Amino acid sequence: MAELPDLTVFSQILTRKFQGKELLRLDVSVAKKLNVAVAELKKTLEGKTLRSVAREGKTLQFHFSGGQTLGLHLMLRGELVEIDQKEEPRFQILAFHFEKGRGFAVIDLQKQATATLQPEPVKVPDALAIAKAEFLALLSRKRTVIKTLLMDQKLLRGVGNSYADEILYHAHISPFSVAKSIPPKAADRLYRSISHVLVHAIEAIAGANGDELTGELKDFLIVHGAKIKETPKGEPIRSGKIGGRTTYYTDAQELFI
Repeated sequence: MAELPDLTVFSQILTRKFQGKELLRLDVSVAKKLNVAVAELKKTLEGKTLRSVAREGKTLQFHFSGGQTLGLHLMLRGELVEIDQKEEPRFQILAFHFEKGRGFAVIDLQKQATATLQPEPVKVPDALAIAKAEFLALLSRKRTVIKTLLMDQKLLRGVGNSYADEILYHAHISPFSVAKSIPPKAADRLYRSISHVLVHAIEAIAGANGDELTGELKDFLIVHGAKIKETPKGEPIRSGKIGGRTTYYTDAQELFI
């Protein structure tokens, strides 16, 4: 699943490539996840100019002229691919055809990628925007496991399974720790690790992608991955399950219960 760093880079690439371009045609190949009828979606967006693409939590938001916004959640397997006017990629959900024969498509084998016209504003704080005091207060009132908290999009938007592991490793905190049991110094370290890990990932992905929508890149991850056996420090990497998701960690990460 695309997480905050991937989506941030996707938004930057799409903005550079299509900002200021008129959407000539919107093709809808799978309509079951739309919140409006296909005809209404096409009428609302076709002929409009793309102003910008922004990331909101784990979604992309396409801002068009006339105050129109389309939200897009790629879900577990959704991807973005560039296309030309003559092709339709396999497993296409939506295709955006702009002027001069350029465009991109949303593809998803599972057909779960979801587009929402005029998405409602979300009040849940973003992982890269939450204030320190708000984050510390959140930890102090939750008895949930810390990894579960970091991944809960109703509490903190943007972080998924991969980066939760990376953040907790960087903060030297066990993913099995209870959120409210984490002492102030460690909680402060965790807050700083969120920004450090996510910003570093954005920079690494942006450098590798350039201007190409090449999908999720995770070659730089330190602990999260079945093929990674030890950290750069030589620490053995262990795995377990939290909420049904595979979790990677080391014995060096401190457990607070």
